[in-house]
Amino acid sequence: MAKVKSSGKEKKLIEFYGDGCVHCEEMAPLVGQLEKELGVKFEKYEVWNNMQNANMLEEYDKGRCGGVPFFFNTATGEFICGAVDYETFKKWAIKG
Repeated sequence: MAKVKSSGKEKKLIEFYGDGCVHCEEMAPLVGQLEKELGVKFEKYEVWNNMQNANMLEEYDKGRCGGVPFFFNTATGEFICGAVDYETFKKWAIKG
């Protein structure tokens, strides 16, 4: 989990993923669990088949991770690269 300067926008939890990405599929149940448990909603963007979404990923990633899954919390500026355990993911999501 890492942090970058927040844009000051309202809190959004954003997920960038690729269709068929093993690590993205590994995180999907955790995303669903967080949405259900915390009542949050992720904005989800598929990047391997959608160039507009891929460009948006580059804007958020800024070369830090270079892959998916990539999660970004707009309230804190913190991001997660790749798959993580549920407790780490939950702590990241509730901040801000």
